[in-house]
Amino acid sequence: MTTTPDDPITAPPGRPAIVDLATWQAGRDELLVREKAHTREGDAIAAARRRLPMVEFDGTVEVVGPDGPVPFLDLFQGREELMVYKHMWHDGAPHQGQCEGCTTTAWHLRDAVYLNARGVSFAILTTGRWDEVASYVQFMGYTQPWYSVRDVDAPVGGSMGHLTCFLRDGDRAFLTYSTTGRGNEPANGSLALLDMTPYGRGEAWEEHPEGRPAAPQAGSPACWYWRTDADGIATWGPASRPVPQWTRPGATPVTTLGRHGHHH
Repeated sequence: MTTTPDDPITAPPGRPAIVDLATWQAGRDELLVREKAHTREGDAIAAARRRLPMVEFDGTVEVVGPDGPVPFLDLFQGREELMVYKHMWHDGAPHQGQCEGCTTTAWHLRDAVYLNARGVSFAILTTGRWDEVASYVQFMGYTQPWYSVRDVDAPVGGSMGHLTCFLRDGDRAFLTYSTTGRGNEPANGSLALLDMTPYGRGEAWEEHPEGRPAAPQAGSPACWYWRTDADGIATWGPASRPVPQWTRPGATPVTTLGRHGHHH
């Protein structure tokens, strides 16, 4: 059956208009011009980022990991470049009470094999006490190296919620770049993919065509889907965890019970 753009029965409420392929392609081609300009500007910004000067700091400052205190230089793992994500921390909170945004970012940074292949090491830093951090990392199933930078000055410590890059020259360490807020989005590939969908991310600030659903599920918090038990019931306790974890093989209630740390 042939449909036409002005046929009202072909466009369900809250959905994109229905058109023929040629009309769609014309609109897509017009958007592509803007997308290419956006890509080229991104390339130019990246080039300017590489031209930023750098700041030397003491790379022997100690951070705390699974093997106790180690010099920050160890995080380079012998490579010249290091990227870290600085994960916010709420002292004494249950595992489920840690920052939703940081958790989402850290979840997307579980594997740095391609960064490593390019000569870049990766680690996650946080201001939490190491005993709390270690318990949380186990609960979440994270595989990347984590370190506590509690009471450590910037640029190793300092404000959390940042992606930060460092360069090493022998025993000398340098800060080269740092970003925060939406600057962290390249680490979270799901956000860019959601931006391609007709319903978007479901963020409150997003612009949507009139009548378009703001989120794929009514009442769902944007992107996070956080703190539920194995049945998807929102809860905050030792048997709850971020919803995406329940889809992970082996993520059963048995594996989560007993892993809730005793916080003071």
